[in-house]
Amino acid sequence: MEVLRTVEELRGWSRSRRRAKDGGAQRIGLAPTMGALHAGHVSLIRAARAACTDVAVSIFVNPTQFGPHEDFARYPRSFEADCTLAEAEGVDVVFAPAVEEMYPAGAATFVEVEGLSDRLDGASRPGHFRGVATVVAKLFVAAEPDLAFFGQKDAAQVAVVKRMTADMRLATEIVVCPIVRDVDGLALSSRNAYLSGEERRQALTLNRAVRRVEELVAAGERRACALIAQAGAIFAAEPEVRLNYVVLVDWATLEPVEIAVAGTLFAVAAWVGSTRLIDNTILS
Repeated sequence: MEVLRTVEELRGWSRSRRRAKDGGAQRIGLAPTMGALHAGHVSLIRAARAACTDVAVSIFVNPTQFGPHEDFARYPRSFEADCTLAEAEGVDVVFAPAVEEMYPAGAATFVEVEGLSDRLDGASRPGHFRGVATVVAKLFVAAEPDLAFFGQKDAAQVAVVKRMTADMRLATEIVVCPIVRDVDGLALSSRNAYLSGEERRQALTLNRAVRRVEELVAAGERRACALIAQAGAIFAAEPEVRLNYVVLVDWATLEPVEIAVAGTLFAVAAWVGSTRLIDNTILS
């Protein structure tokens, strides 16, 4: 496994693999991450490994998607362990650029998906999705992947990336992998490392709300007002958890809907202590 540090190196690797062919068509897969890899990231790598001939994983804590009072400085970083895990999973290349490589001095170009960027997480984290769209666009330009793998847990991010990719007519196909949960049901996140034992218990409120909505939909309830009210009651029973949003939206537009249909996104976000967590389900 190679560790590459520059855009030129990553682009050179991608193009060399296409030229190599090895007797058949090459498919380049990319799993963009911010490191602190866990089983959720492993699921992305394995999906890429199954679908592609060559797999790159980016490890870059992107400063432009953090607000001024967010956790950029203390975001978990475990580069050596991440590389060990990536190599064990058959990754061909880890792309780990410096901030200056991705954002050269004087850089003034950003990518913004208007509308979507102001919804869900974007409403409480102004500028967050501009940072996400910009860094993903830069990674796509550098790696020139055929497929890029993202986790459903970041469903709003997926919507923004899909729209950006479609609007810019990029050739990369977006592959969304299911949420991976711990044995207690908590959606895996690098930020779970911040939680104390009691906070982890409180964090399960998000999963209980998601499961309750799934149960109601399975029983025939389709009204957004009823589903949101039931989920809200679960949060009300755990006052230490500060609700950010609980919504039922069209996954493509992130606009609220009044009636759930197949493919509707139910999503929640909340602060547990000082840690902001998200969870969701795609209703069927």
